[in-house]
Amino acid sequence: MPKGTTSRRPRTRAALLEAALATFAEHGFQASTIEQVCSAAGFTRGAFYSNFSSKEELFLALFDEHSERILARLSAALESVPDGELTVGRLVELVSVIEPAERDWYLVTTEFTLRAIRDPQAGWVLARHDARLRAALAEGLAAGLARAGLALTVPAEEFARLLVALREGGLAQSYVEPEQLPPGTLERRFLPALLHTLTVPRPTPEEN
Repeated sequence: MPKGTTSRRPRTRAALLEAALATFAEHGFQASTIEQVCSAAGFTRGAFYSNFSSKEELFLALFDEHSERILARLSAALESVPDGELTVGRLVELVSVIEPAERDWYLVTTEFTLRAIRDPQAGWVLARHDARLRAALAEGLAAGLARAGLALTVPAEEFARLLVALREGGLAQSYVEPEQLPPGTLERRFLPALLHTLTVPRPTPEEN
């Protein structure tokens, strides 16, 4: 292996991912070509195929990168709240944050989801990545609620599904009517009621 190959590879991969997100968001996943991604990143097809086997694998890498970033942001936000100050209202505020760059990702992932609905193999693969994201999200939410003195009355992963559905459905409407429904509005308005309905006070050690 030539000197510098190992150190260059993460940078090459990161540049390809960044270019792919921008290309897919502008032209659509289906219409975009590997050549367009390579051109936007400033690399050759050889550099692409040394990192990814296909455009689908590139999307899934984007999916995992996006998931890790969202989970890391939520975890850091939760950790920044001192013990005793994490309430349902504060938790909802943290969960409802929608970054401006989320619109590009929403465009890309929505198109791939439609592909996955039509293609059972693509659906099976996407479902596995979705499941890993939900499991991590469920774990983080359960931990956050525990710090707020609450426990879910439904399985955490089912609640994570509901939260994802609320977020994605809300964003679809927000991006069509941004002035009438700014991103995160539905979560801020209805998530407190859902949490109050689907949680109970967490037993203290003395009560156990």
